[in-house]
Amino acid sequence: MILSIESSCDDSSIAITGIKDKKLLFHKKISQELEHSVYGGVVPELAARLHAVALPKILEESRNYFDSLKAVAVTNEPGLSVTLVEGVSMAKALGISLKLPILPINHLKGHIYSLFIEKETLFPIDILLVSGGHTQILHVKNYDDIEILATTMDDSFGESFDKVAKMLGLGYPGGPLIEKYAKEGDEKAYNFTVPLSNSPKLAFSYSGLKNQVRLAIEKTKPLDNTTVSNICASFQRVATQHLIQKLKKIYKNREIMHFGVVGGASANLHLREKIENFCKEKSAKLYLADLKYCSDNAAMIGRCAIDAYSLGKFENFKNISIHPKSKMYK
Repeated sequence: MILSIESSCDDSSIAITGIKDKKLLFHKKISQELEHSVYGGVVPELAARLHAVALPKILEESRNYFDSLKAVAVTNEPGLSVTLVEGVSMAKALGISLKLPILPINHLKGHIYSLFIEKETLFPIDILLVSGGHTQILHVKNYDDIEILATTMDDSFGESFDKVAKMLGLGYPGGPLIEKYAKEGDEKAYNFTVPLSNSPKLAFSYSGLKNQVRLAIEKTKPLDNTTVSNICASFQRVATQHLIQKLKKIYKNREIMHFGVVGGASANLHLREKIENFCKEKSAKLYLADLKYCSDNAAMIGRCAIDAYSLGKFENFKNISIHPKSKMYK
């Protein structure tokens, strides 16, 4: 079995995964959303302190599996430096005390593997990764061969939802709140411009759309529930439309058979519906992670670690370091 640790942001999580059968034997996550909601976003130092309390508690619950462990996997990139350190420090301590090798895992690669929890991998596959920190289109040939077809120039899809929610005073995390209000709103109430709609660039950008929403809010203060719902619905429509427009450009002359959507923001049902329609148009099969595995979790890190284990991706204790801003899929 492999014990995996995830602490790249504000979720403390540990999982135990069977190497041969890929079965998820233990998984627990403690979210910090309530503590950070007071500040309207994640406070890194607070997140680190909360990890220091939560991770040992979860680890204690997994002690019965220690005798069957063959390796420890841990997220070491990308993420918040002060929170990554918490997970890596625990992994090193476990590695030394239990005499186990360590598998450093790229958090973004973990999201790809959220599609394969308790399943066999399916490569090649094209991936839309949408999270609080990243928006990317990937062509994944195998564990080691991942091509980035497009990425964001500024804000990510998920980040823009968080920032719009904060501007509207809705709270944190913004994604579920925007989606909730959007259900009651008119998505055509505000004619926000789709970013880069006339640009040939194969890239994403959400800073301009976010600014359009800010100006709309300033013009309509004080805000009532109907206005908030209309802004949320209009913003969600255009943010998603931007993704779909770029997807269509990327795959205009590119074949696609298998397409997956991963990351915390992939839980958005409006986005899932539009992606479903896109895949039908392209005759591509759509793969979606279970909603419980969309946000950061150790189960996806553990599933990724199984392939890393089979490929011998172990790292010497002295060489294991964190890479907070890594954009590479090592």
